Amino acid sequence: MAIVEFGEFKGNKMIILKRTPDDQYPFQFGVSKAKLVVEHIEDIRKFVEENQKP
Repeated sequence: MAIVEFGEFKGNKMIILKRTPDDQYPFQFGVSKAKLVVEHIEDIRKFVEENQKP
């Protein structure tokens, strides 16, 4: 399960997703990209289902 943290970049709120506590390259994004993900969550789920390796 991913680790979720919150931070800031140049005064903008960010969400930070890490695979492990010492993840050197976390996945992080701000509110506008988070809104885009929320709007397209079903498309993202379908993409994962169709493309994940067995």
